[in-house]
Amino acid sequence: MRFPVLVTVSLLINMTAYSQTEVIKLKEKVAVAADKIEPRCIAWRRDFHEHPELGNRETRTAGIIAAHLKNLGLEVKEGVAKTGVVALLKGTKPGPCIALRADIDGLPVIERVSIPFASKQHAIYNGQDVGVMHACGHDSHTAMLMSVAEILSGMKNELKGTIKFIFQPAEEGPPAGEEGGAPLMVKEGVMENPKVDVIFGLHIESDIPVGHIEYKPGAFMASSDWFHIAVKGKGSHGSQPWKGIDPIQVSAQIIEGLQSIVSRQSELTKAPVVITVGKIQGGVRNNIIPEECIMDGTIRTLDNAMQLEVHEKIKQMATHIAEASGARAEVSIDTKTLVTYNTPELVQKMIPSLVTAAGATNVKEREWVTGAEDFSYYGTKAPSFFFYLGGMPANQDPKTAPPHHTADFFIDESGMKTGVKAFCHLVLDYMQTK
Repeated sequence: MRFPVLVTVSLLINMTAYSQTEVIKLKEKVAVAADKIEPRCIAWRRDFHEHPELGNRETRTAGIIAAHLKNLGLEVKEGVAKTGVVALLKGTKPGPCIALRADIDGLPVIERVSIPFASKQHAIYNGQDVGVMHACGHDSHTAMLMSVAEILSGMKNELKGTIKFIFQPAEEGPPAGEEGGAPLMVKEGVMENPKVDVIFGLHIESDIPVGHIEYKPGAFMASSDWFHIAVKGKGSHGSQPWKGIDPIQVSAQIIEGLQSIVSRQSELTKAPVVITVGKIQGGVRNNIIPEECIMDGTIRTLDNAMQLEVHEKIKQMATHIAEASGARAEVSIDTKTLVTYNTPELVQKMIPSLVTAAGATNVKEREWVTGAEDFSYYGTKAPSFFFYLGGMPANQDPKTAPPHHTADFFIDESGMKTGVKAFCHLVLDYMQTK
């Protein structure tokens, strides 16, 4: 039987309207569920915060995550990329495979924040006894995704497709000599079986107002490369530097020279570049000129061509400065993360989802940032969208908000509910597009 054109169009419009109505009703359920689960979400976050674990060592954290997901009736796989957990929620209707990712590791930082659930944990990191702290918000990411898994599990009969929950270890980097993080997750096939059609991720931020969301299409977060420079000199008595070649003094020249790569040799109007020496080690006594000085640091770029240029310039700068003083510099550079790239078409399509979760006045586009994320590796396998979630208390000045990776890092937990809703809305809306 053939329908008249007007009738056919009318039916299609009604089908679309019904679909949108259905989504609106599901989002109303999400709002109620998010309110209900918020106390537990906060409790999970505080428990993880009090008991942080370093990358590839998150056994307690992974155990709690896996137990929760199993209780929800999901298909759960443990031990992915060392200590990762991956779970599948299959809807009752055909549709896309949507991945949501949270990172679960802490940092080698001694906490200084005065809160009842402050971390007192210690661990061995690269041979040193260190304090351990969730100084980057991964505890909140984990708690939010656990909450999302529970909320969406309660809507299983109304979901289209499959949701893949990825709880990733070692985002901050694995211990020396080990593989880990997103590269290992991808290597072990986390984006396959079933093949992921799209992946979403978020990061809570200590200097963005609580409840706000910020994003950027295209290049969003920088690549992160780690460099190692060993300056080989000649030892001598501290009172007779002319009889040796001082590697510490040469290293100081190299550090100054590296900054000229940023200020004088990089086209900063094209994209930003950051070179930071974060560690320098040389000598054992105040009156001995050592034979060697070691420097370790990080490189941040937001353009692939500039990234390679900076690598070459660092090698040239270090070796030539060392040679000019009669020393020798050995330089090695390891790529840790790629540029975190948000697929522009996906971003534009999903902005309304963030708006319905946080409110139109609380969602805005921002400039790129020089922080890095290994979420970037997932983007090599599927369209991806990574965004920032505000966690700064309402009365805080962004200029004085304690930075990430510091002993004073602090977030307002009330913002996590917005993150839970954002993930749920992204899933529900994307399912309707396929």
